[in-house]
Amino acid sequence: MSTAGTIDAIVEQITIEASAERVFEALTDPAQRAKWWGLKERFETERMESDLRTGGRWTMSGIGMGGRPFEIHGVYRTIERPRVLAFTWRPSWDETATETLVRFDLEERDGVTAVRLTHSGFASQASRDRHQGWPQILSWLRGYAEKE
Repeated sequence: MSTAGTIDAIVEQITIEASAERVFEALTDPAQRAKWWGLKERFETERMESDLRTGGRWTMSGIGMGGRPFEIHGVYRTIERPRVLAFTWRPSWDETATETLVRFDLEERDGVTAVRLTHSGFASQASRDRHQGWPQILSWLRGYAEKE
């Protein structure tokens, strides 16, 4: 996994030994996403709702660090199955957060998918720094997609 970033963006890359379709499903199917996105007693997703269409809304909620409830919501901007998924991101735990953009680019070769995540549009370095959990989230995605 590699990490890069500027004040405006976080970029992470990972390979997953699964098809791009499998990875795309894990990212977009609410039942699947709720299974893998989180870690007990750290960030537990309890509910995911999704209207998977350009302009459709999504919401994810659960229990975060210290037992505090969280909610993340956004709107789908780009859906090009199974290569591109982009959506806006607004978390409840950061009162100063502005709406940002999360984009997954998937490229499959011989049953292995390269995943490039770009989280962009941060208003400040501090806001960007509060979103450094992507390597962990991508490892959860890999673990789920490779075992299912």
